[in-house]
Amino acid sequence: MHKPEPDTPKRSAAAAWAPLSRFIETEAVIGRWAMSGGRLRAWSYEFVRFGIKQAWACLFGGLMVALIIATTLWYPRNAPLARYDFLFLAALAIQIGMLAFKLETLKEAKVIFIFHVVGTIMEVFKTGVGSWVYPEESFFRIGGVPLFSGFMYASIGSYIARVWHLFDFKFTRHPPLWTVYLLAAAIYLNFYAHHYIYDFRYFLFAFAILLFGRTMIYYKVWHHHRPMPLLLAAFLTALFVWIAENVGTITKTWLYPHQLTGWQAVSVAKFGSWFLLLFLSYALVAFVNQPRNEKR
Repeated sequence: MHKPEPDTPKRSAAAAWAPLSRFIETEAVIGRWAMSGGRLRAWSYEFVRFGIKQAWACLFGGLMVALIIATTLWYPRNAPLARYDFLFLAALAIQIGMLAFKLETLKEAKVIFIFHVVGTIMEVFKTGVGSWVYPEESFFRIGGVPLFSGFMYASIGSYIARVWHLFDFKFTRHPPLWTVYLLAAAIYLNFYAHHYIYDFRYFLFAFAILLFGRTMIYYKVWHHHRPMPLLLAAFLTALFVWIAENVGTITKTWLYPHQLTGWQAVSVAKFGSWFLLLFLSYALVAFVNQPRNEKR
């Protein structure tokens, strides 16, 4: 198998976001300086560039986590507007602001909307069967689910959509999209059905490994695409989502049954659930981006 060829010069990914586009020429100057200083300087610059790209991809999710922590520490408990309602209105304002100031593209906004709907539907069901609870009161809610919660799912979709563009994803041995959609549908249905029939998660793990076991993502930090197994990328992303979920439960924004009498870490089983849920997220973004295999 041959990896994709090194890039030919083309439009910078930063051009998709107006506030970043003004820095393209400046970044090019810094890049030339880094390349002129030997391998260590070039490597260090690429490492910093990777971190900056990841931070930009995480913008929406990072702001949501920051809001959760900030309101836990400083939001007045006797305020006329409930904390959950403040989180919802703040998330809505962030979404509108990101679009207005071109920090987010319309394509990303569409992905976020889809995730918000899909996530909220699952939240309504899961809180109804007692999988977790939102212990505070709120006005903007459906059943036991405050509406800000849908934005937490949306932040994952936002991240995948943004990182796909920022790192110019290319693929080899990517499975046909219809099989990816089938996996995603099975995962989503199992999140509901396992409460009533057998939990098929281990078969779904096997299905995901079978589909993506040979798939490679080629991501570009600077000049060349570098390979990573797609399953490894999913594992690492699920790990960071699991860490963020622990932050959410430490702040008591939502709680699992085993945390009602005192905080304990979110179970490793939930990490497995997030790993599977990422393939649902991936399928929705792939539907928009339509990945294609590179020549081998």
